[in-house]
Amino acid sequence: MVSGRQFRESLHRPLPNAPVQKSCRQVPAFTVQALQRGTCTLPPPTCNPYQEIPYTKKRIFKTSYDRGELPISADANKTSVIWKVNLNKIDYIHYLPVFFEGLVENEEPYVFIAQQGISDLLNNGGHKIFPCIPQLILPMKRALNTRNKEVMMRALKILQHLVKSFDMIGEALVPYYRQLLPPLNLFKEKNVNSGDDIDYSQVKGINLADIINETLEQLELHGGEDAFINIKYLLPTYESCVMN
Repeated sequence: MVSGRQFRESLHRPLPNAPVQKSCRQVPAFTVQALQRGTCTLPPPTCNPYQEIPYTKKRIFKTSYDRGELPISADANKTSVIWKVNLNKIDYIHYLPVFFEGLVENEEPYVFIAQQGISDLLNNGGHKIFPCIPQLILPMKRALNTRNKEVMMRALKILQHLVKSFDMIGEALVPYYRQLLPPLNLFKEKNVNSGDDIDYSQVKGINLADIINETLEQLELHGGEDAFINIKYLLPTYESCVMN
């Protein structure tokens, strides 16, 4: 008599006269090597759309600050910044894009200096900000494409500040939605499912999905009549805050 366990184990045993199989050489899939004999293709690597993409290229803001080329520095307590020149005399076309390059930074004091510098320039810029808009798009795009939540939240808050800083800036940003908004699709609906518990990130204002929705609402409010349709084209789940 053969037990059921012994019968199942015998199914995995090779036949007595079966040829001995040699171990195959594992090669990447979709390559010329996969067509060779005696090879086994490895499955393609899995894709994680939420994986961070660190910015590894030359950091213009960090280099400029280390060289002392920027007219700004942090005080001894690192709680505020000190401007070495009058803000009314600063060349915005040159310095404002350099400060926006600091949005990709993750180290201090570069994060604090860049964020505070941008805030001061936007508060005092007025009409000087408008000619700089084309040069600000690429730094903001780099920051949003890092998929780092902290970097993205800083960039989105700066974008909100930018559209409120002067008239017509919101409308001037509409043609650049295709460069800025696509990365937001991944995180727009990615809220924390806490059940009956309290999500304290929403209370503290550090929930990325909420900041994305707030930014889109500000873009629609300040972007004119063409803002909503352009946002809806890139983020189909967005609902208008004006029509509703």
